[in-house]
Amino acid sequence: LQGIATYIFFDRHWTKMTERLAFSVAGELASISDQIEAHPRDRRTEEMLKAMMAKHLNVLVTYTPKAKRDNLQTEAGSGPGLEDTLARAIMLQVRRPFAVDIDLGRKRVDVEVQLKNGLLEASMPQSRMYDSSGYIFVLWLNGLALLFFLISIIFMRNQIRPIRKLAIASERFGKGADVQLFKPSGASEIRRATEAFFNMKERITRAVVQRTAMLAGISHDLRTPLTRMKLQLAMMPESADTQAMRADIADMESMVEGYLAFMRGEGDEPSQKQDMVQLVERVLANARRQNFDVRLEAPKVLELEVRTGALERALTNLVENARKYAHSAKVTVWEDKHNNWVGITIDDDGPGIPPEKYEDAFKPFQRLEASRNRKTGGTGLGLAIAQDIILGHGGRIFLDKSPQGGLRVMIHLPL
Repeated sequence: LQGIATYIFFDRHWTKMTERLAFSVAGELASISDQIEAHPRDRRTEEMLKAMMAKHLNVLVTYTPKAKRDNLQTEAGSGPGLEDTLARAIMLQVRRPFAVDIDLGRKRVDVEVQLKNGLLEASMPQSRMYDSSGYIFVLWLNGLALLFFLISIIFMRNQIRPIRKLAIASERFGKGADVQLFKPSGASEIRRATEAFFNMKERITRAVVQRTAMLAGISHDLRTPLTRMKLQLAMMPESADTQAMRADIADMESMVEGYLAFMRGEGDEPSQKQDMVQLVERVLANARRQNFDVRLEAPKVLELEVRTGALERALTNLVENARKYAHSAKVTVWEDKHNNWVGITIDDDGPGIPPEKYEDAFKPFQRLEASRNRKTGGTGLGLAIAQDIILGHGGRIFLDKSPQGGLRVMIHLPL
């Protein structure tokens, strides 16, 4: 907009003023040319005209009788420049051969006009051809634009700062980290959005606390009768019935623990810096102790802020899942600085899962016996718990076909 306004000013006001000043100078040259030609031998009139031009019009005039200059122009260019503008004015008003020379170093304009009996030379300051108010207007216009630009930058920074603060708080809360309350600021819409975020955070936190308290009661209520039943079985003579009942109780305990683990999710564990390679190595060490062939490919150190216990539980579920249905597995840990995340891939050589079942595999209590040939007990919560924890870190988890022939589990965690 500023450029358009400046262009319009120069195209209309500046050009018009230059043309008018050029016509004024050309008129003065035409007047003195006519006077000299009308009185070719009157030296007194010539000197009087020179003095008048120098004193009142700031034009130095020199007349050389019988002098003749070659290569003078009789036509003018059509450009918007000062030289062409003055040449057009002289051509229209003086109507004699002429030459125009603009000396930017001396800041003067020199004009030669060929008269009938001699050569007229005129020299004037370049300021005679410019409107000085134009510079003032342009400086004022640009200065005002710069002032408004600085004011807008300050205003936008004050508006963007609370938006950025709210975005950081939302991102941290989305990853499960604790977010301290801060005073809402900025425009009314931003303050309302901040207050709405705090209200949402409070409701979610209250719901989590209530759920945790409820789960603690459920855990106590369910485990107490199971413990009583185990004690009663221990006092009964060993038989096929007691063995079957003991197996059923073990299954019930396993299911209760699985349900509670799923509902408990990540709990209120704080985030901390953790070497991901060491964390994965601990998970794989437990699997190797159960004679599972699993390899690790990772850098030496790769630190990330995570909830260590929750993430270790998620990775344990995934590796344990591979151990149940495969003979070997490979775990890869890497960092993608371009996309700003850490990747963990688990490839196994088991029977895998059909692609159309990938989405169902993350649903709670889903058992894909047809695709995974489950030989051991389970509640179908392993992948669901892992997904809940990964999403709680702001990451992603998805399944694919493994190059080893089985299932590939890919995890992306934000840096």
